Amino acid sequence: MDDEEKQRMLKNFSDAGKIASKIASEVPKIVVPGESYFDIAESLEKMIFDAGAKPAFPVNISVNDIAAHFTPEADSQALIGEKDVVKVDLGVQIDGCIGDIAVTVDLSGEHGKLLEASQAALEAAISTIKPNVSVGKVGAVIEREIVSRGFKPIQNLTGHKIVPYILHAGVEIPNISSSASYEFKEGDIFAVEPFSSTGSGRVADTSQVEIFSLQAAPKLRLRYSRELLNHISSTYFSLPFAERWLRNVFNSKMALSAALRELLNSGALHPYPVLRDTGKGIVSQHEHTIIVEHDSARMLTSP
Repeated sequence: MDDEEKQRMLKNFSDAGKIASKIASEVPKIVVPGESYFDIAESLEKMIFDAGAKPAFPVNISVNDIAAHFTPEADSQALIGEKDVVKVDLGVQIDGCIGDIAVTVDLSGEHGKLLEASQAALEAAISTIKPNVSVGKVGAVIEREIVSRGFKPIQNLTGHKIVPYILHAGVEIPNISSSASYEFKEGDIFAVEPFSSTGSGRVADTSQVEIFSLQAAPKLRLRYSRELLNHISSTYFSLPFAERWLRNVFNSKMALSAALRELLNSGALHPYPVLRDTGKGIVSQHEHTIIVEHDSARMLTSP
């Protein structure tokens, strides 16, 4: 990559981060009791398009003991409750360069300390990151901040390195103390996302899956499946997408379901099951995307 290409990429990351930050600031205004999950997700995704960018993944709206990967289905009637703790995780991409940000809204006003734990852990983690610091050390900082406030970090969810068109690029930031030895390098871009929980500190898959990403291109039997695979590969590349985004591809819901089923069974798609705290505890999440600079980390998802 020459200098001009590198500068263009960094500008795209910066612009995506600024858009993500601006849209995230609107979340508390639209996550209100009685609002539908579907309308929230669609509204936030529309804001991304209106800003001249694209969603990097479907807006996640994970409530109470649901920690991650919930996005509403196309015909969802679910409504936000009066005392819900709502985690909204959204991503913005410009030519594959991603700004990933998450905020938590406590509608009951009863979980301020829980939200403080994940927010403080995020701030402490970012202040620790610089070249030659290990991801394991950052995980220890996150764990310390959350545990010191009486909660548990979600130990099997992590932050992640980001490269263009790859949201999870093979290096993780644990949310607990770890022997993971990768050391941050100048120019690295990471999403840092602590989760704090009143429950077990672990999540498990549920049976619900609404988010997928492309992982292979096998031979397929159904014409609908081949058409869907072509649409996914040319539209989303390797980035996650929602089933509800595909409803306009086919007029027939039955054809879409059959095509998705064949893509899943063939290994073409990677599913992202909805994740729930195994102790049914309330979970909060805060996240920013950062770039590692000469002697510190700078938030890209800031105004």
